Amino acid sequence: MALSKKVDEYLVEAQGNIRNALAYAARSERPVTINALGRLLNDIEALTKFDDLLDKLDQEIEHKFKEE
Repeated sequence: MALSKKVDEYLVEAQGNIRNALAYAARSERPVTINALGRLLNDIEALTKFDDLLDKLDQEIEHKFKEE
């Protein structure tokens, strides 16, 4: 079950906002803040990639059961 279109849109928007915050923070914030923003960005990316991977696994499992 893929992420819904709306959730995907919000995640893309969040990534853009976090990238902007990260770019600004790199000039004026403490390293811990920059690190936290980078982790958030990484977590969103990992979430979308992991969901894609789960979709592919579901399709493969479904395909295998249809063959049997």
